[in-house]
This record gives sequence, structure tokens and C-alpha cells, in this order.
Amino acid sequence: MAWQHDRIGTMGDKGEARIVVRVQPNAARNEVLGFENGCLRVKIAVLPVKGKANQELIRFLSDILRVSRSDITIRKGMASRTKVITIGGLSHDQLAGLDWKK
Repeated sequence: MAWQHDRIGTMGDKGEARIVVRVQPNAARNEVLGFENGCLRVKIAVLPVKGKANQELIRFLSDILRVSRSDITIRKGMASRTKVITIGGLSHDQLAGLDWKK
């Protein structure tokens, strides 16, 4: 499936890529489901207790995107399933060209 630029997200104030992520915690395994209604849907195999699901989401996305964990920040939605994520060191075009289902 090829991802369209308008569905990927925007550029943030500091040049970082910004996407909306919808997280499903306590899944059987970590998995990217793809984009739906402008949100990247991700399953995370950790319970949402004391920020552990957020930490796992950052670890999982850093592995997929091949960026350091410190480059990924949850800007909004720390206690919500819907989150706004910024990714430093990655342009909008690079983000759009990724194969999310690896």
C-alpha cells in the first residue's frame, strides 16, 4: 500500500515531521495497521499502565523509522489513545516514502 502525502501529517514548527497516531494497547504484538482517517493506527503489546504503553510506542516507532528514541516526542495525548507525535531528523517526504508494514 502506498501512503499519500496528505495522509501522513505535517511539518512542525522546528522542521520535524508531525503525525497523529491512534494506539491500541494490550495487543498480542506490536504492529502497524496503516493509515485510517488521517491517523496512523498502531497496536502495542503493553498495558497502558504508568506510561509503559507510551514508552513502548516510542521504542517501536524508533525501530520502524530508524531514528533515535529521543527524536520522537508525544506532543499531545499522553493519557489518550489518540496522540500527536513529532519526529525530529525526518522530513515529511521521508516519512511519506516509508513502508510502514515491515
